[in-house]
Amino acid sequence: MQDRPQRRAGRRRSAPARIVAGVHPVRELLRSGATVEELHVAQQRHLSAPVQEILDLAAAAGIAVRSVGREALDDLTHGTAHQGLVAVAPPFAYRQLGDLLAAVPHSEAPLLVALDGVTDPHNLGSIARTAEAVGAHGLLVPARRAVGVTPAAEKAAAGAFAHLPVGRVTNLVRALGELGERQVWAVGLDADGDTQLTACDLLTEPVVVVVGAEGRGLARLTAETCDQLVALPMRGRVRSLNASIAAAVVLYEARRRREEAAPTGAPPAGTTGPGRPDV
Repeated sequence: MQDRPQRRAGRRRSAPARIVAGVHPVRELLRSGATVEELHVAQQRHLSAPVQEILDLAAAAGIAVRSVGREALDDLTHGTAHQGLVAVAPPFAYRQLGDLLAAVPHSEAPLLVALDGVTDPHNLGSIARTAEAVGAHGLLVPARRAVGVTPAAEKAAAGAFAHLPVGRVTNLVRALGELGERQVWAVGLDADGDTQLTACDLLTEPVVVVVGAEGRGLARLTAETCDQLVALPMRGRVRSLNASIAAAVVLYEARRRREEAAPTGAPPAGTTGPGRPDV
């Protein structure tokens, strides 16, 4: 009787390379100073001013530039629109929850966004783009049953992932609980929420805005963990909004209120007020 072959221990599947496609995403990646291994440019690509800037940034950083056919770029991006430009970088570096909070300037109240089971990469990218535009301090995504930072999400984000920290958590409900222990309120977006956006009083405080999945919205346990469930005012016949649109409305409202609450030269509202009670 032959001995069974021993199972090989310690072997892990390496994380895939980060593929960033398109003029704006690639340019922002290079501007951020992130490590880029190679830049692939379509043969006979028109050298517009943005493309020339990308090539200059790549040359200054010593990045190898390869001229390839468009079919090769299609294969590399799995069909994501690439505009003849693709950067190949080390795997996307997700942050720990504590690292997101530690990076928030002391003069500002944390403004985070958490996604509960969002599976559409275009929604993820659009939300990240808005979050970065309003100055949010980070984005949280679940590790399972949700989309991560993919080439399609990078393209939709138009370069936001080069600047916006993204945390990946094993359990979103547990992460929201941990944020609560750190004095950060959780505001969930829910069409049936009992608080209208105009009456939400937490947007100038340390807060995480929780956005539900396409179609089903927030999971039950996620909703129960939130401190407020906020509904957007709907005056028309259509009773729901796309997840990325709803997130944009709330994030810009949070930015507006924070700017109005902060006198010129003073820290944003929420940084010196009473902390969030323990939950």
